[in-house]
This record gives sequence, C-alpha cells and structure tokens, in this order.
Amino acid sequence: MSDNPRMATREPDDLTHPTRIKGRGAASNREGRFEALAKTREDDGWHRDDEAVPRPPTEVTIERARTIISRNDSPDIPFSQSINPYRGCEHGCVYCYARPSHGYLNLSAGLDFETKLFAKANAAERLREELARRGYACSPINLGANTDPYQPIEREHRITRQVIEVLAEHRHPLTIVTKNALVERDLDLLAPMARDKLVQVFLSVTSLDNRLASTLEPRASAPHRRLEAIANLNAAGVPCGVLVAPIIPAVTDRFLEEILERSAAGGAHHAGYTIIRLPHELAGLFREWLDLHLPERADHVMSLVRQMRGGRDNDARFGSRMRGEGVFADVLRQRFQIACRKLGLDRTRELDLDTSRFAVPRARSPQGSLF
Repeated sequence: MSDNPRMATREPDDLTHPTRIKGRGAASNREGRFEALAKTREDDGWHRDDEAVPRPPTEVTIERARTIISRNDSPDIPFSQSINPYRGCEHGCVYCYARPSHGYLNLSAGLDFETKLFAKANAAERLREELARRGYACSPINLGANTDPYQPIEREHRITRQVIEVLAEHRHPLTIVTKNALVERDLDLLAPMARDKLVQVFLSVTSLDNRLASTLEPRASAPHRRLEAIANLNAAGVPCGVLVAPIIPAVTDRFLEEILERSAAGGAHHAGYTIIRLPHELAGLFREWLDLHLPERADHVMSLVRQMRGGRDNDARFGSRMRGEGVFADVLRQRFQIACRKLGLDRTRELDLDTSRFAVPRARSPQGSLF
C-alpha cells in the first residue's frame, strides 16, 4: 500500500473497505468534483495485515488573502458578513458541509480537508483595510461560518485572536460559532465587548457521547468541555448560546433535549439547531463513515436523511436546507420547540448587537493624531 498521505487508508480484507484512522474523521481521500484524474489502489503484494494504518500529518500553508470579509444574502442565517481565518479544518468533523470547498483548491473533501490547511496570516491587516473603505456599512461579522475559527492550529497561529483585536479596537460587533473550548482563551477581549453589546457566542454541541464524538468530530473539544465553555462564557458576562448542530437522525437526535437542558443550566439563553447537510462529495464520505462505524444502522440513517431531503442526499434550497421537511423533520422541530419553551430558551434569529459604536479605522500618520 502507498505511504502517500492522500492514500492513507488500509483495508483489512480487500481494497474497498477503509479502516479508521485515529484522530481523523474521514477514512479516505476521494477525488473532488473538479479533479480531472481519478486514482485507484492496487495491492502490490507487499501489504501485511498487521501493518499500522498511516497517520497523515497536519500541514499548514501560510497564505496572504486578497480580501477577508465574505458576504451572503442567505435568508437562512442571521448575518450577512463573515470571516474565515482558515481554509480546511483540523477538527475533522465527518459531517462538515464545508468539506467540498476544498475542491476549489484541487484537494479532496476527505483527509485533505482536515490535514492540508491554509492560514490567512494577513487577515487582521486586510480586515482593518476593509473596515476603513468608504461606504462600508457596519453589520455583525460572523467568525465560523465555514471553518472553525478555534480549530487546534489557532493555538499557534492566533489569527482569530488578531481579528477579534481589530474588531474590539474599532467597536465592531461580531458573532462566533465554534466547537472548541479554546474560545475561553479570548475572554479578556470578549468580556469588555460583551459589556458594550458587541459580541455573541454559540457553542455547537452535536452529542453527549465521548466515544461517538471521537470518531464523528475527532479533534473538536469533547462534548462536556463545550458545555463547560458555555457556562464559563456566560459566567464571565459573554452571552453564549448553544447550537445543536447538526442533528443526525438515528445517531445524535436522542441527545437533543439533554443538550438543551445542560446548556440552559450553564446560563445559555439562546438556542438553535440544524439537521445534517450532505452536499457534493460529502454524501459519499458520510456514507463511508456510517459503513465503518455504524454498519448495522447505515441504511436506516441514510433513509431518514433522504426522507427529510425530498428523496435526495441533499436539498440546497433556501428555507429547507437547514431544517429539512417531512415527518421526521417535523418531529425534530416540535421536540426542539417544546424543550426550548420548557427551559426558557430564546429561539429568535435576531442578534441583539450594537452597530452604533463602530469607529472607522483612520489611516496611520507618521505625525500621529491631533484630535
């Protein structure tokens, strides 16, 4: 078998059954939808059953972004501006809807997405420039719309912190979505911003089963640490809610009410949820994960997914892509609403953030400022 990280799977019985790679969500590196060449693996006779599964290392490429604020007009999300400090995500969540975006780099949505990462080293510099542009209209900027701003490599690169420093300096409102308790590191920035109604944080919690999480989202914070982070942020005065996201039918839906209950006990006042989305290459990767970890349930899970997606693996239409349709989706919606009502959790989409405090960055002058 090849020792190329892009082929880092080992088959115990044949060449079509990948083996789990510890610490990674994907078990293969399927070609992206834009790739012109396809690779196949052949047994060269040198493979042994007792060989260890190769572990592809995390590789980080430093890049300089031309622009940093992304904009959208989606009616499904409560923000129109976002920043992604990183491309790819080391958390390795196998269900991540952002995986197919690696195809634009001619890389795989599988192992490449979680091992070949790109850090936008000049993000803070670009942000300051874009905030200073004439005609810029202040509205909350979201961190975490595509890839997680607090994935493990943030400990070293600190790009997310640099971005928050710029936003804090100019009193610009932001929202954060993450699966990592590392967000607690930046409480020294977030707490003062919260006092001025400039920040709101959401921790995404998928399950309460550590063993399941170790294969489903292997390098994200453990579920109990995310719940602790919700409590710690709220205790520090930073409004922090919970996103039960994504809900995977017959896999994680049983945790819905308990996640909401434990989040409310930690001080959360806001809650939301989404159901699993499987765009493009992600459908095959997720089915591979099911066959590897939950083979007895795989067909049933995919059947429920398709019932919520009009008979397809994915439904990209606005209005239904986040919540789905059909009987099972309706049951989830009712369960969520009942639990939130019982716990006093706010399900509104409106962000109570103050845009009136924004101070436009001024051009730096060697003479300094006289006013």
